[in-house]
Amino acid sequence: MSNPQQLRYSKEHEWLSVAEDGVSTVGITEHAANALGDVVFVQLPEVGDTVTAGETCGELESTKSVSELYAPVSGEIVEVNQDVVDDPALVNSAPFEGGWLFKVRTAGEQDDLLTADEYTAYTAG
Repeated sequence: MSNPQQLRYSKEHEWLSVAEDGVSTVGITEHAANALGDVVFVQLPEVGDTVTAGETCGELESTKSVSELYAPVSGEIVEVNQDVVDDPALVNSAPFEGGWLFKVRTAGEQDDLLTADEYTAYTAG
């Protein structure tokens, strides 16, 4: 399992792209997708919603369990991935590409997020 170097990671297993024009893309990591098993339902925040770093903003339901989705940063939701809502299996098949979850206009710093190497060490336990 390889975590893309250009992304930042939360300890709740979400990834965040570097902001372009203040907007970052959010998804869950391959580690989280594998732990969940086959994702069958995704509940995402709505466009216009405000999310707060470290707080729940949705959930992912798999054949094994239901897991809360946490916002890795604070900000306003500007887009959700309708493809994932329609086909939740994208979270498993392409967690870093087509399986992204939402885009957020960030408000503030992301100092508490991990680099790819730090996240790999964190998940190695």
